[in-house]
Amino acid sequence: MDLQIILKVITLGLVEGLTEFAPVSSTGHMIIVDDIWLQSENFLTKNGANTFKVVIQLGSILAVVVTFKDRFINLLSLGRFNKQTVHGNGRLKLSQVIVGLLPAGVLGVLFEDYIDENLFSTSTVLIGLVIGAVFMILADFLGPKNPKTKSVDEITYKQAFVIGLFQCFSLWPGFSRSGSTISGGVLLGVSHRVATDFTFIMAVPIMAGASFLSLLKNWGYLTMEALPIFAAGFISSFIFALLSIRFFLKLINRVRLLPFAIYRIVLAAAIYMFFI
Repeated sequence: MDLQIILKVITLGLVEGLTEFAPVSSTGHMIIVDDIWLQSENFLTKNGANTFKVVIQLGSILAVVVTFKDRFINLLSLGRFNKQTVHGNGRLKLSQVIVGLLPAGVLGVLFEDYIDENLFSTSTVLIGLVIGAVFMILADFLGPKNPKTKSVDEITYKQAFVIGLFQCFSLWPGFSRSGSTISGGVLLGVSHRVATDFTFIMAVPIMAGASFLSLLKNWGYLTMEALPIFAAGFISSFIFALLSIRFFLKLINRVRLLPFAIYRIVLAAAIYMFFI
């Protein structure tokens, strides 16, 4: 790989890593860079570009697994159930995570083709960015000032399911999975940090499953020639996602969702001015 391609790969990994789990919509950001770079100058074919995006998303997923490794070990009963985790004592159950995944998982399977064919456009992403931002602002102002749920281990099955219902909004590109579920959790009386933790934990199985299925469909594009590009993108995405997640987890209880909502509106305005 020459220097220009290396810089492109690292930048795309940076965009994915920094935005995948923050409530700012990674889709909105990728619109700005992927079509310009991934298919320009024979960098990658269209199908190869789609495969590349799946690979770098897997880098972001791995970053979440590393951050919450003790939590996932306990969820899978691979360690002592009462082992101290990132937060709490490992009492969150795998069944609660599954309950949270069901609504968006079912709708995603039923409407996958329709979403892919009709909703992945700049205009629909702009709508998702703005409406999602408004939803986040409402959550900050309408959510209880003193949330009752202050640990992931205190989340109930009902809360997990309703947060899962809010996650369905993220099927609209640009709305943001993190934005919808964190906002939904806050409205239910869950603290911003706990809603974020639960959001990240839920994201791993649903994103990993979707990514691996997509990777199987596009396995033929993982050629030896393209392998260095995919590897560099994966590593870049993993590193930047790891840094982003840890920074975001320290920040969210202090700044809440409003700054991210404002940023989304500014991003939507920039996309409208320069790409429409």
